[in-house]
Amino acid sequence: MQAFVVPTATSRTIDELAWQERPVPTPGAGEVLIRTHAVGLNPVDYKVVEEGVAAWTFPHTLGLDVAGVVQQVGPGVTVFQPGQRVCGHGNLAVNGAFAESVVATAAALAPIPTGVSFEQAAGSLCAGLTAYQALFRKANLANVRTVLIHAGAGGVGSMALQLAKAVGKRVLTTVSAGKRAFVAPLHPDACLDYQQVDVTQEVRRLTAGHGVDLVVNTIGHPEEDLPRLAYNGQLVCVLDTPTQVDPAQALTVSNLDLGGAHRSGDPAQVADLGRMTADLLARVAQKQVDPLVTQILAPADLGVGLQRIKDHRVVGKLVVRFE
Repeated sequence: MQAFVVPTATSRTIDELAWQERPVPTPGAGEVLIRTHAVGLNPVDYKVVEEGVAAWTFPHTLGLDVAGVVQQVGPGVTVFQPGQRVCGHGNLAVNGAFAESVVATAAALAPIPTGVSFEQAAGSLCAGLTAYQALFRKANLANVRTVLIHAGAGGVGSMALQLAKAVGKRVLTTVSAGKRAFVAPLHPDACLDYQQVDVTQEVRRLTAGHGVDLVVNTIGHPEEDLPRLAYNGQLVCVLDTPTQVDPAQALTVSNLDLGGAHRSGDPAQVADLGRMTADLLARVAQKQVDPLVTQILAPADLGVGLQRIKDHRVVGKLVVRFE
């Protein structure tokens, strides 16, 4: 089979990645073999190449998000059968999804609902699950009325915006002027152009001086969000967390690492990836959320797609379709 690989331990750039012939993997206990139909491209896909992963052997197959059809099930797998459409977010420490056939942990997978395409499923995973986990695992939404979601035009931000609106929250989002039109159909309650306004002042103005109840931070510099939070507010960070928090605000700060479930050694956390995926895809099928796939690439253009993501030349989601 053909796979898109990091050839050697010294290969640290997108230009060095290549398609190579690799053996078709065999599923072990608790695993399934998937015939790939579509994969989603994410910033983490090139970042792990540049940073390196100690657990890799080479050549290493890249890719985290796969949608396809079950070819074979390993020992102990009873929830999936050959011919079933499935998708899931994988473990970056092992060979991944950018290949014609992929081995995946069965517990982390979910069936693809009727009416959801392979491309939609693959495009929903990394960004969508990160947004889902931020809102429905890390945050307590019971007393949340207003949410600030950074980078509403980004993968995580756009999915978080849609999910928060679907559960009735008032959503403010940061977005540049050039991407405002992309975000507008998602119906945020306010778009804050971070290049033109003081975001903290605008948040205070729009919340009668109280601040927002929840911030989903996808951009870093989380300490800047502390004065934007209301008393008892919550801050969920995809990147860094603030080093100091004023106890008088009674804030809750959470860190999010979606793929860390695979490395946790806890089967319950891996299984929760599957549960989150199933619920997220149900919402896609019900048209509550849209992964906003803006371009479908051929496998030969996979590296080009990763470079475009790195160069910040992508709005929406890039997906690669396998024939």
